[in-house]
Amino acid sequence: MPEAPIAVAMSGGVDSSTVAALLVRQGRSIVGMTMQLWNQRRLPELMEGGASSAPGAGRCCSLDDVYDARRVAEQIGVPYYVVNFERQFEEQVVKPFVAEYLAGRTPIPCTLCNNYIKFDRFLEMADAVGAGLMATGHYARTRYDVASGRYQLLRAVDASKDQTYFLFGLTQQQLSRTLFPLGELTKPEVRELAQSMGLAVAAKSDSQEICFVPNGDYAAFMTAYLKESGAAPEATHGPILSTDGRRLGEHSGVHHFTVGQRRGLGLATGEPLYVISTNPQSQSVVVGGRDELLRGEFTARAVNWISVAGLAAPVRAEVKIRNKHTAAPATLFATGDPARVRVIFDDPQRAVTPGQGAVFYRADLVLGGGWIE
Repeated sequence: MPEAPIAVAMSGGVDSSTVAALLVRQGRSIVGMTMQLWNQRRLPELMEGGASSAPGAGRCCSLDDVYDARRVAEQIGVPYYVVNFERQFEEQVVKPFVAEYLAGRTPIPCTLCNNYIKFDRFLEMADAVGAGLMATGHYARTRYDVASGRYQLLRAVDASKDQTYFLFGLTQQQLSRTLFPLGELTKPEVRELAQSMGLAVAAKSDSQEICFVPNGDYAAFMTAYLKESGAAPEATHGPILSTDGRRLGEHSGVHHFTVGQRRGLGLATGEPLYVISTNPQSQSVVVGGRDELLRGEFTARAVNWISVAGLAAPVRAEVKIRNKHTAAPATLFATGDPARVRVIFDDPQRAVTPGQGAVFYRADLVLGGGWIE
């Protein structure tokens, strides 16, 4: 009986293209699939140069990326499909992203996309084409631990490219069917492989922007999306307050601010000020000094345990609260609710931001993660 094919999530970039070509070179049967997630011509006022400019240039999942993925699939001789998940993406990623910002939290759309689209809906499509496994270009590693009977998630060998922070929501079932062929490689090694296999995208630069947010300007996207949705922009306006309650100014929308932000406050006080919090009820933004950003503890909600089954007792871990944050030593405490964990740092950390992910590590092992309350 022939081996079931592997469904490769082909984004059109060098990483996923190299994964597809590597698997073919190993003699594996694969099917290339690209997810169409967002209409790049939507909200044309956000495009550089207006509606006539090339949509999605430099962004993840752009039209150019679809073209490049198809070109690589033809080059390596594998079946290829484009799967439209625009409706699901808007419902499960874009709308929650907007709601979180308006609720005074800072969301991570890439994690939501991984949880609900790339490792959920994609596996459903893999089933539809008879694929047993899926493979992606993420920099991460997995292994099966016989003693615990669990699939474990580990950091990539290339620490500068490690993407496990965005993968903390993966389930055991998803991990059991997912391959990360680049987890043992460095980015330069991947580029060399792509060049050695003559891939058309070998020199292509990495996407730096989220597919629905041009130039990383979240506030501009929020304003345009709210306008399209018929929401009154003035409903998000409010005061800028000091931590002792003094009114320092006005702002044009809470979605323009995130905890730890220093630039763009529109205040001239003679001393550096940072966003300490945003309040969705009063639509106020609270600012203060750098030291006022420090927090020694927080609670994580909707915790997903990966490499361990849960907390039977307090556990020591290194906790990462942003993708670029250096994981800090902490102790994890059970709360009586298995989906909520209390985190106490050894040393207070700056800008612990509600809505961001908190990922728990033990060396390279990803214990699990949740969302900062």
